[in-house]
Amino acid sequence: MVSERGLEVLRVIVHDYVASREPVGSKSIVERHHFGVSAATIRNDMALLEEEELITAPHTSSGRVPTDKGYRLFVNQLADLRPLSSAQRQAIETFLGDSTDLDEVLARTVRLLSQLTNQVALVQYPTFSRARVRHIELVRLGDTRIMAVLITDSGQVEQRLVETAAPVEDGFLAELRATVNTAVGGETLSVAAAGLADLPSRFRPDLAEVVTVIVTSLVEQLAAGRQEKLVMAGAANLVRTEDDFSGNLFPVLEAIEEQVALLRLFGEMQLDAVDVAASIGRENASFGLSQTSVVASGYTSSGSEIARLGVLGPMRMDYSTNMASVRAVARYLSSLLAER
Repeated sequence: MVSERGLEVLRVIVHDYVASREPVGSKSIVERHHFGVSAATIRNDMALLEEEELITAPHTSSGRVPTDKGYRLFVNQLADLRPLSSAQRQAIETFLGDSTDLDEVLARTVRLLSQLTNQVALVQYPTFSRARVRHIELVRLGDTRIMAVLITDSGQVEQRLVETAAPVEDGFLAELRATVNTAVGGETLSVAAAGLADLPSRFRPDLAEVVTVIVTSLVEQLAAGRQEKLVMAGAANLVRTEDDFSGNLFPVLEAIEEQVALLRLFGEMQLDAVDVAASIGRENASFGLSQTSVVASGYTSSGSEIARLGVLGPMRMDYSTNMASVRAVARYLSSLLAER
């Protein structure tokens, strides 16, 4: 059982180690912090923390560093989510508020979050499984070139160029547009994709091939709205903290590049009472990320499920600041997307 003073000792060890990257000893704790007890007493507290596997000695020096179990206790009981400064909140509003569409919003989000935390920032694209088709536009750009535009009720816009084998007349394109919107307007993306399947059979055989090419593109656009993917920024921050990883960074970089493991991890993280989650060290072993910590929160967009955003870095990270930053950005992102 860790005493109240022992918890405070763990707190300062985490803070001092995160700040300095140097193992923390009893003498420095007494000199830097006001415990009102001797270094010998602090050493006894540290010995008890070590018995509980909350701190460990990285080598033969008297200093100690937190273990992943120690970081977990810190996050659960000791981390203080300091509110962002007014300047930081203003920066979030200004930087994200200038975005013009979803892709730019998310790209700006990861850049901003990486700058706020000095970690790798990750944002999961919303999966618009509940989004509905607001309108499908077909624009003739040339004799055999069509722009297919999908617009959902959540504000998502997907557009693609379609090349047809035969020329497409304006009258036929208007008829096809009306037929498509009648068939799938107001439907969810998955239902809409199924609803387009028999569309070519509604047109004359000589037009069916052109309709098939356009419908195929639309089905792909509908599927793209349901796929899970990540946008990220700040991978260079991992290189700056390479000393915090034993071995090499290749497994971490590989997991980031492949995205599958991170999407699974995001899916399993349960947000706490303040809408933040942290997965630390060995808790990430099954995802190939046992030397990392991930801090995440959730955001929503109209018509979408909850999606995750967060940061990834070494276990030696400033959890309080990162958790506050992730939560603040997630809340602002939800608010921004709800207005669109």
